Formats: sequence, structure tokens, C-alpha cells
Amino acid sequence: MNKEKVLNHIEQKWKILLESFKGLTHDIMMESGAVGYWSVRDVLAHITTWEDEALKILPLILEDKPTPRYTRYGGIDAFNAREQERKRDYSLELVKQQLVATHKSLVNFLAECPDSAFTSKSRFLKRLRLDTIHHYREHINQIIRWRAERDI
Repeated sequence: MNKEKVLNHIEQKWKILLESFKGLTHDIMMESGAVGYWSVRDVLAHITTWEDEALKILPLILEDKPTPRYTRYGGIDAFNAREQERKRDYSLELVKQQLVATHKSLVNFLAECPDSAFTSKSRFLKRLRLDTIHHYREHINQIIRWRAERDI
């Protein structure tokens, strides 16, 4: 894998993510139950959380420094719950703005990273995939299934 291919793959999946909720009304995006008890808005806030985590963790990996463990929050599920609670009162518009801005920051950061970070077995690339490509795919599929079940 090289940097250009990775960045292109991220952008392809990103576009599919954006398409997964395209055309949904404000009320539908705020309705709980799209993914577990989360609304589509909650899912978007969650994706932003993990792209923001990537922006914190990937520089540490590049510097070969230890990365924080989510056990300090009680595990990843507890971390996710904490972050969702923190963002509970964010408007849909704010969540969408943060989604786009954080993604742009991540892409800009990645563009400046050395090509060597994108080798297929690198710790950097593994973490990047978890926080982007794999994460998008998981939630794209959930949103698409939810929309199909509701015929929206």
C-alpha cells in the first residue's frame, strides 16, 4: 500500500458514508434506533470522535511513543458512551460541521505524513484503517440496513 492509495480509499469510503445519510430529514436523523439506540446524528458524532482520536494517536505512533489505553475509561464501550454523553446536546448542524472539519483536518494531517507510515504492516496504517475505512464501513452498513428496514 502506498499513501496515495490509502488516501484515495479513505476518500472513497468517506463519500459512501456521506451518501448513506443523504436526503434524511432533520427529524429522521435525530430519531433514535438507527444503530442500537443511537440516531444517525449520534453515529456522525461517534465517527468524528474516532477521527479526532486518530489525530491524537497517529502522531504518537509516528514518534514511536506509547499510545493511551482505553481501559482508563473502562474500555472502548465506556469511552464511546462518555463521548456520546459529552456531545448529547450538540445540534445536528454542529455535529455535521464537526464531522466535515475533523475529516478535513485528518486528511490534511495524513497528506503531510511520510510515505513510510503507510506500509502495509505499519502500526500507523493499522490504527488509521480502524479509525477510518473499517469504521466508516461498519456504520455505513448499519445506516443502509436501517434505512432499508424503514424504507427511507
